[in-house]
Amino acid sequence: MQSQHSSNQHRLSVRPVLILSRLKSTRRHSAWKLLSSLTIVPSTLFSISVAMTGYVYADDECTCLWQGSFAEVAASTDLVVVGTVEAAKGNAVDISLDTTLQGDTLVDPIRIWLKARDYCRPEVERFPEGSRWLMALHQIKEVPEDGFNPSTPNISYGRKYDYQLSSCGGYFLSAEGDAVLGNIAPGMPRWAYEPDMTPVLISLVQAFLEGRATADDLKAASEEDPALRALMLDTKSFLRDQDIYLEDQAPEAE
Repeated sequence: MQSQHSSNQHRLSVRPVLILSRLKSTRRHSAWKLLSSLTIVPSTLFSISVAMTGYVYADDECTCLWQGSFAEVAASTDLVVVGTVEAAKGNAVDISLDTTLQGDTLVDPIRIWLKARDYCRPEVERFPEGSRWLMALHQIKEVPEDGFNPSTPNISYGRKYDYQLSSCGGYFLSAEGDAVLGNIAPGMPRWAYEPDMTPVLISLVQAFLEGRATADDLKAASEEDPALRALMLDTKSFLRDQDIYLEDQAPEAE
């Protein structure tokens, strides 16, 4: 009896209004009658809500549509940078900048505000000190009236002219060396922040942002066989060495 009660505590009633909001009106009434009578475990509710609406219901009732991969969202942001997390405090991190790929800032390091309350942003724990990232950021232009609580000054919406990072798309890619990993190109699974892929060179990302490469180029690079890439690099290196060798062996002109 106790185990059944415990199981019921992990169930929740479906809120059909949110799920049904995107259904055609001809189907909405019958679906309402079905869903409103059900009790569904959270994992099932998540699958149904994403499949039917495209929404994700995160902690503290954050709801947002998936905006797309990095290639699809970067152009709409104010700043795209590569940098390293220097410090974390409350729901914000300070990032020292390695490279600015899009936009401009006079501040270094920059402060980036993350998850708190129902803000659709990633958790601060995802970005430990010393980790390196490529981020597409929106600048905070206005702070809502309830965005700051003097009782918790380090947990807030953020300061005006700082930056915020969205979790509703491929707005952040992990960086290591000269390459990045993450939801970078169209066709990658929605909400997959760490998809199975080949690292993509930051120089190619920069070329994309400057209009010298396409989203298809990013996609092709992310799908490239790592072993084949290594072989190609080794072959190019070998050919360069051969050129030097042949130059050394060339007979002197009479």
